[in-house]
Amino acid sequence: MNYLKRSIYTLLFTVLFISCKHHEEARRPISQASGTFMKKSADRNKKLVASEEDVIKKIIKNNPKVKYYATRKGYWLYYDEKNLTDTQTPKKGDIAYFNLEIKDIEGKIIYSEAELGPQTYYVDKQDIMMGLRDGIKLMRKNETVTFLFPSHIAYGYHGDNKKIGTNQSLICTVTLRNFVPDPTATGAPAADSTKQTTAGQTATKQTPKPTAAKPVVVAKKDTINP
Repeated sequence: MNYLKRSIYTLLFTVLFISCKHHEEARRPISQASGTFMKKSADRNKKLVASEEDVIKKIIKNNPKVKYYATRKGYWLYYDEKNLTDTQTPKKGDIAYFNLEIKDIEGKIIYSEAELGPQTYYVDKQDIMMGLRDGIKLMRKNETVTFLFPSHIAYGYHGDNKKIGTNQSLICTVTLRNFVPDPTATGAPAADSTKQTTAGQTATKQTPKPTAAKPVVVAKKDTINP
């Protein structure tokens, strides 16, 4: 009788052990599949970035008379109008006033300057296109700069849910009319008002009137680094 009990217990233990082992082994492909998916996703992203950069480099090659500058953030720019008089550029907390036109990489207008209207941007304090967020901080007052943005620093995979599609490189022309310190940062009285920001975003703060614009100095595009 004891022998029979031991045999039954041994059989049950063996069945449970084998079941647990199979259960553990069945989980392994999930982890492996996840790692494979991430690797494939990273490879696709690298190929996408390389493909978009090749298109931009072809545009640059086909326009040898235009002086393009490559930036450390992975986009390119050239100056339509360059200000050689001023040296200051917008910094975090400043209020930037600018005009903007957005085209696709073939040069077709997506958003015209008239459609977007005057733009107001609280530097590094509002959520705007990553490329513009960085590019505006390179500009001086009264400069007009054209930026060539790959999609990963534009609107990425999702686009803007309006006219800008998935993984779309963009050409953005920006005229920085003026920038001033935010008066609320120095304790000045402020009244609430709403200003339109890039591509339909809004911010509720007081916005002072822009100061008088200084004369624009047009520079040769092949002499000064950004």
